Amino acid sequence: MEGRPRRYTLASAWSHWSADREPRAREWLVVNYSGLVKFVAGRLAAGLPKSVDTADLVSAGVFGLMDAIDKFDPDHGVKFETYAVPRIRGAILDSLRALDWVPRSVRARSRSVQGAISELEHTLGRAPTEDEIAGHLDIGVEELQKWLSDIAAGNVGPLDHVVADAAPRADGADAALEERTLRDHMRTEIKKLPDRERTVLVLYYEENLTLSEIGEVLGVTESRVSQIHSKAVLQLRSRLAAAEF
Repeated sequence: MEGRPRRYTLASAWSHWSADREPRAREWLVVNYSGLVKFVAGRLAAGLPKSVDTADLVSAGVFGLMDAIDKFDPDHGVKFETYAVPRIRGAILDSLRALDWVPRSVRARSRSVQGAISELEHTLGRAPTEDEIAGHLDIGVEELQKWLSDIAAGNVGPLDHVVADAAPRADGADAALEERTLRDHMRTEIKKLPDRERTVLVLYYEENLTLSEIGEVLGVTESRVSQIHSKAVLQLRSRLAAAEF
């Protein structure tokens, strides 16, 4: 006859999973850390088209969580949450890429704008204006702003995606260190952005204001805030891509 179901504490669950690979301990850990998956999925879902179901993101994130549980070594001295978040985020981003819901034309425009920003920053030694980016691309400023709106609607470049795309897929303490290094570098680069772009990122990601609320603060429309956000994020992508770690 089977004994009573085992009751775990966090420490005992990790102990039984790490030492004995006890399936019930793994299941307990998955349930225990499910809130972490919902948190990461919620952050990535912000701004995604309504056609993308948050529940699908959570389902994908659970696979990342299980992978993290399977590979985590408590003896490495890294908090599990720190170790797991990049894997959860990576699994969700992989699922989004597999869906391929962003039109190729939007991805191409995103790459073109990012490339123009990179080349102009190298030439000018500063962040280029929209006039300069449009001129480099041989399009009008209004057309560039339309591109930026399309990029924002496709959500090609939120900050979470920027770090996840730039971070190497390492394991253990190295992965956590690499992500912290990238985030520290990104914070440094944000401080170098033009005032309006920096303000948009700070209000959106640190103060948790909506795009509409930021528009009220800046005295511009919500769509204009979205364009400014897209340009700022593409600029950060360009700088992280050029950095060596």
